[in-house]
Amino acid sequence: MPHTKEWKVRLHLFEDAGTTKAHAVLETGTTSLTGRGTAHCNPVDTEVPEIGDELAVGRALGDLSRQLVAIAERDVEGMGASGNERDSRPASGWSI
Repeated sequence: MPHTKEWKVRLHLFEDAGTTKAHAVLETGTTSLTGRGTAHCNPVDTEVPEIGDELAVGRALGDLSRQLVAIAERDVEGMGASGNERDSRPASGWSI
C-alpha cells in the first residue's frame, strides 16, 4: 500500500572564533533526532566561513545518518531477527 510522508530537517549553524558547530534536527512527526558536527579552522589558514559550514553540516548529517541506521537495526532485530537468524534468512525484506 503506497503512502507518502514528509520528514523535515532543520540546520542550525553557530560560528565563533574559527569554530563552526552545526545541529541537524530531524522531525518525523512522531520523533525528533539531533545530529551534531563541528569544524575548526587551522589558525594559519585563511578563514572561509562557507568551508566551515559545509564541513560542520556534513558531519552533523553524518551523525544523524548513523543514528537513523542504528535505530532501524534495533527495530529490525526487535522484529525477531538476531545475528545468526539474519544470516540464514532469504535475501528479501529489510537488509541491514
